[in-house]
Amino acid sequence: MKFAPKSVPMLFGALLPVLLALAACGGGSEDAEQATVATPDATGTAAPAGGAETPAPGETPTPEASPSETPSPTPTPSATATTAAVTEPAAFAQCKACHSVEPGKNGIGPSLAGVFGDRAGTQPGFEFSDAMKNSGLTLNQSGLDRYLADPRGVVPGTKMAFGGVKDAAARQAIINYLKTL
Repeated sequence: MKFAPKSVPMLFGALLPVLLALAACGGGSEDAEQATVATPDATGTAAPAGGAETPAPGETPTPEASPSETPSPTPTPSATATTAAVTEPAAFAQCKACHSVEPGKNGIGPSLAGVFGDRAGTQPGFEFSDAMKNSGLTLNQSGLDRYLADPRGVVPGTKMAFGGVKDAAARQAIINYLKTL
């Protein structure tokens, strides 16, 4: 088939979106990737589709293993998979206004990286109020739940001006997130 010079750009222009879509999704379907056209080998004989080689005379053909015959490795849990299961909750946006989640990077408030389970007011590199240093508050499940509900009520004199998270589900989402940092 001959193409006029003007029809080549039109054909390419029509195929370009299809090619880009296939490239973006990794190509065609798995079935399409497995199907290949039979091509002649060095002897001039067409090799079977799928890339299997034709056995030499006198050799026994080796059957191709189907995907169901090949055992797949059993996935093992990893620390990354465990911590990645909890994503930053929407309620944490109000915390980010003053706190960082990067270790050692303090903002208006201290970094929240690794604080779960610590005693409040002891994170290095931040100047806490005397009220927070002397609060005796432990940043565990119950301590954080009480503190996040009413920071100034639980630690009177704290520098944290935030009024608290009144919704119990939002507080729990924040606590779950803090556990992963």
